[in-house]
Amino acid sequence: MRIAATLRMALRALRRNKLRSALTALGIIIGVGAVIAMVGIGNGAKSQVEAQIASLGQNVILVFAGNWSSSGARSGWGSAGTMMVDDALAIAREVPGVISVSPEVRDHQQILAEGMNWYTTILGEGPDYLDIRQWPLQVGAMFTDQDVRGTTKVCIIGKTIVEQIFPNDDPVGRVLRIRNIPFKVLGVLAPKGLSVMGTDQDDVVIIPYTSEMKRVSRRTNLSSINVECASQDFSDIVQRGISDLLRQRHRLGTGRDDDFTIRGQQEIADTFTATSRVMTVLLGAIVSVSLIVGGIGIMNIMLVSVTERTREIGIRMAVGAHGRDILLQFLIEAITLSSLGGVIGIAMGIGSAKLLSAIAGWPTLVSATSVALAFLFSAAVGVFFGFYPARKASNLDPIDALRYE
Repeated sequence: MRIAATLRMALRALRRNKLRSALTALGIIIGVGAVIAMVGIGNGAKSQVEAQIASLGQNVILVFAGNWSSSGARSGWGSAGTMMVDDALAIAREVPGVISVSPEVRDHQQILAEGMNWYTTILGEGPDYLDIRQWPLQVGAMFTDQDVRGTTKVCIIGKTIVEQIFPNDDPVGRVLRIRNIPFKVLGVLAPKGLSVMGTDQDDVVIIPYTSEMKRVSRRTNLSSINVECASQDFSDIVQRGISDLLRQRHRLGTGRDDDFTIRGQQEIADTFTATSRVMTVLLGAIVSVSLIVGGIGIMNIMLVSVTERTREIGIRMAVGAHGRDILLQFLIEAITLSSLGGVIGIAMGIGSAKLLSAIAGWPTLVSATSVALAFLFSAAVGVFFGFYPARKASNLDPIDALRYE
């Protein structure tokens, strides 16, 4: 019997019991819809983290001060206090593959301007910092090497500072005070939003690192060093070069721990996306259970259908149908149920993902790969769980089937 005729016969059989067919496909619909929605949410979270990592810039390597220990006493990460400006200058000068370097001093201070005040992050940076971070200015200009050498009292501010301190005015050319020291605003940064740690990147005032060290915090060591390498391919080489150089400069002999920590951009990305990847897989695995339950429902209904249509099967065999025709008919019915359920489930999953994104504000990303895999999986469920009932129907004895009441 031709496949087209078998398909028409299978569809007629499904139409005869519309409600039962719909309820049978419901398990597949819910399962596929849940998989699409959950994986979409997981992928959305992952893409958001990746976008935040990308906001660090391209091919960025971060060098932090490490921990400190002496005579058995140990202090935490970032407390070594051995990272100096000369270290940053040496990295820029001696490590192959390094394009730009910005020494960084991080501080938190209350700022004041025009009767307004705000507690914010103060970053002491070099003039290449915005190029390293690929952070454009919305208006104004960045301070220069001459400003760094002269410890000039100038600054660049983020969007949040504008909203809190200069809500109705153009801030460029205005003066804000840090520890009662006047700093002239040279420019406003383009908004960047939240960082990978969930902090507001726009809540920041950037000043020359020399001005921060000599005028504001009065410290001699750096918090960290921002390094940009030529390409991602050079990242490992540059990290090894920085490590060797700093160990030599800090006189760390064999067997002594580093008093610094180096993190590449890919390493940071892997760290922060690992959790979202695990959650995506876990959610997908959990909701996939409903697909198995839906497949069991299909098997159950198909077995019932074989029992109900035993006499019909006997008549078909008596007029010349072969066992493979009966097998193909029931298998097509099972595949049709699961495939239609998969299509409806995909539509429901995409709609649910968009609804969650609109209502809860969660980022969602439904990929074509996840849609294709969900559909193929639903069709495979129909084949797997439909084969046994179809096989049972094809193995019926025609005489016994005709006698069945």
